Amino acid sequence: MDSFESTRNYWNELHKEYERENIVYDDWLDLFLDDILGCDKPIIDLGCGSGNDSKYLIEHGKKVVACDYAENAVENARKNFPELVDAKCFDMTKGLPFKDGYAGIVVADLSLHYFSEEVTKSILAEIKRVLDNDGKLIFRVNSINDVNHGAGQGTEVEHHYYLNEKNGRYKRFFDRADINKFFADWNIEYAKEEKMDRYELLKILWRGKVSKTM
Repeated sequence: MDSFESTRNYWNELHKEYERENIVYDDWLDLFLDDILGCDKPIIDLGCGSGNDSKYLIEHGKKVVACDYAENAVENARKNFPELVDAKCFDMTKGLPFKDGYAGIVVADLSLHYFSEEVTKSILAEIKRVLDNDGKLIFRVNSINDVNHGAGQGTEVEHHYYLNEKNGRYKRFFDRADINKFFADWNIEYAKEEKMDRYELLKILWRGKVSKTM
């Protein structure tokens, strides 16, 4: 089994089935609620996973496109959220299947930290392409202090980018310098290291909002 198939199988297993009433979201998007409520264009939930952010956005009256690499996640989104504008399954490393300026906001919640520097930058360029001129990317990514979830563990194949030999998966971890580097072509409106208690073990991450520069 190649790494592509192994990774997809992992995420499909993780997202076997969810029921809408059991999907719980945290309050991380509340900080950006003014941007969300003011967005008239579709909002792309990039890496929708269990659908927690899609649920939040739908409950706030937004037009949402749920996207994921795992077929199971997308099938669950279609089942649980008939209000979706669309649900798409694709590999973001190969580009985003949207026209230029399609979305007003892209939400990427813990979905941008699995890739090499080159691929991460290409994904960010694609996100910028599909955002309108006033568009914003709202995101969370791993922190270098996220030791409960792999920070500093495994083989460092790039700066702050590690291969876990036990499961064959890669993870990137960010500090302030990394945020500034990867979003150098964006206007960084907010970026702060924070704690999250969604998981059994405490997670340390960066929450951020960036906008296109003109």
